[in-house]
Amino acid sequence: MLKHLYIRNFAIIDELELDFESGLTILTGETGAGKSILLGALNLVLGDRADTDSIQPQAEFAEIVAEFEIKKLDHVCSWLVS
Repeated sequence: MLKHLYIRNFAIIDELELDFESGLTILTGETGAGKSILLGALNLVLGDRADTDSIQPQAEFAEIVAEFEIKKLDHVCSWLVS
């Protein structure tokens, strides 16, 4: 389960920290609010290829950090460690 997401210098996001609780999380907002950018950042954490165009022009790098909690899933834990 995704517990925490930190994004800096990515697309229109200067800096953002989100904490997620257990259960369903729904992203809503007007067009251009950044919903797809959040999902794109999460895709990068999960292994999608990065594009330098997503880094803000004034920044040298973008930073995306996700914290996951994995309970009682030994096969997942062993896959992540290997």
